[in-house]
Amino acid sequence: MADYIVIADPEGMLDAAAALAAGEGPAAVDVERASGFRYSQRAYLIQVFRRGAGVFLFDPPAIGDMSALQEAIGDVEWVLHAASQDLPSLREEGLEPPTIFDTELAARLLGHDKVGLGAVVEDTLGITLAKAHSAADWSTRPLPQAWLEYAALDVLHLIDVRDALAVELAEQDKSDIAAQEFHSVLTRPAKPPREEPWRRLSGLHTVRGRRSLAVARSLWQAREDYARDEDVSPGRLVPDRSLVAAVIADPATKQDLARLKEFTGRASRTQLDRWWSAIEAGRAAESLPLERTPGEGLPPPRAWVDRNPPADVRLKAVRPRIEQLALDLRMPTENLLTPETLRRVAWAPPEPLSPEAVADALAGHGARPWQIERTVPVIVEAFVESVQPSSQAPETAS
Repeated sequence: MADYIVIADPEGMLDAAAALAAGEGPAAVDVERASGFRYSQRAYLIQVFRRGAGVFLFDPPAIGDMSALQEAIGDVEWVLHAASQDLPSLREEGLEPPTIFDTELAARLLGHDKVGLGAVVEDTLGITLAKAHSAADWSTRPLPQAWLEYAALDVLHLIDVRDALAVELAEQDKSDIAAQEFHSVLTRPAKPPREEPWRRLSGLHTVRGRRSLAVARSLWQAREDYARDEDVSPGRLVPDRSLVAAVIADPATKQDLARLKEFTGRASRTQLDRWWSAIEAGRAAESLPLERTPGEGLPPPRAWVDRNPPADVRLKAVRPRIEQLALDLRMPTENLLTPETLRRVAWAPPEPLSPEAVADALAGHGARPWQIERTVPVIVEAFVESVQPSSQAPETAS
């Protein structure tokens, strides 16, 4: 295979954009980030392929203004694999597709056993892709030629894959389903930031006491600020387990912290003053976090039998029916209806119960029209049967 070059200047961008604009059909687009290495989730390489134009590899940090690419392909369908992962990084660069075809999502809807890019390419085209560099640090410069070849292959076959999957979708009468799902991915609003993101610290459940939690919060924030400033993944500076170990050890002095063998990481000693200041700040905090926060979501289904017995009966009645419907449609259950949506409707169904009311409830939770059309009859039937006397009669000893 020919060597690939990375376009890293505005002039090269304009030439590539002109070639892509003159191409034919959809544009295959992929993004390489440096997850696990950098703090940001920005694109460090964007790959684009279009028939009649070829493959182009762009270096967004070096180019800066990517508007020429948007102008070149901004009026055609973009083909991506697992689009929800790449769209935020593309939008950060000012790149917005008008419509998408998501090959990963299409494979799910079609019931493919494996939906990774390599597996889908092999299933549809019989071509084997090596995935040797999927976890590489794509902020590396210069990028090795082997990495560039891998990146190019991620888009080189994607249009052919799209066409093959489109035929399968038509054969299974799922073209409209896929179109609704693609539109949902494209228009889905970004999730709001967590109110207390520090609570995602791995191992935090072993920390006891509100004051200790305040120290954990302070250490997490200090690491987050430093990671953002240095554009380094927080865990590469000091791992979660090290922060938690420092909280539990409760060192009396900065020297005690330095001697703590569990406190590791490349910045654990070089930034010792930073971590010690964070510990002191946590100890002096006036506002202490709650040991347990009231959950915004529903209780786990195992608790429903005590917390909401009628809901428990409804969920146990409807869940296997939805699973069977998904099996009949040859797709994963979560693509037919997310477990969270089903639980919410089972926990508090509309009153009075009717197909129209259940349809409105599902729509309110983000279900698409095709999902509503297929699941409402099943849900209503299960809910009605769940309140029949026979379902509530106590068991008698034999």
